[in-house]
Amino acid sequence: MAEIICVIGNKGGTGKTTLSHMLCQGLGLLGQRAACVLTDTSREPLSPAGRRYVTADARTRDALTKVVDKLRALDNWIGVIDGGGNRTEMDRKLYALSDIVLLPFRESHEDIRTVVRDLEMFPRAYAVPSQWPTNAWQRDAADRTVAQLMGAHRHRILRPVNALSSSKLLLQKQIPEQLPTPLANACRAVARQVLQVLEIDFAETSLDDEHLDDVEPLPATEMPLRLASAARRSH
Repeated sequence: MAEIICVIGNKGGTGKTTLSHMLCQGLGLLGQRAACVLTDTSREPLSPAGRRYVTADARTRDALTKVVDKLRALDNWIGVIDGGGNRTEMDRKLYALSDIVLLPFRESHEDIRTVVRDLEMFPRAYAVPSQWPTNAWQRDAADRTVAQLMGAHRHRILRPVNALSSSKLLLQKQIPEQLPTPLANACRAVARQVLQVLEIDFAETSLDDEHLDDVEPLPATEMPLRLASAARRSH
């Protein structure tokens, strides 16, 4: 049956939709079958044309139930549900049906305070530094703030997803035939992390764009949310 990943969080503007589509694109680039599921009623569905994943419209309760039931009936699929922001009750519902949860946050103190509360509320969740600064000084300052304010949750923080202006291309109704190489590489990087957390083995696929430099695997001590006895699977 499919794995269900929910991208949620009580604060808006943290990049949940962007992360959802980057993750799905990256999964597709790594040879995984993925679906990006829209639940945010303030957004319009996006065309799957040109993407490495399918899209699904689940903006009503009935539609969400049908989409999740369909995904659960499929083998070797990964469903990524974009939960939208400022919807605590929806977050709780999505958390209940998910295998893991991702909580994107930006480097502001407000974002960090909110994600800490969410980590405490959702023990099966990982925090994802999102739209992270690439300037060395700004990134160092952001990393220090995270270490200071989120030290107790350090094993539940994935590596940052850098700010990329090209990421907005994935949120267009239809995307260009060829995405920029830095965006493709960033998508693969976040997908690799999530596959490691899910303990899913994968093989690199042959791609036209530049191959991503090897990313150091997450140490086992940084992946405490999966049962130690869970068998690794190949998708």
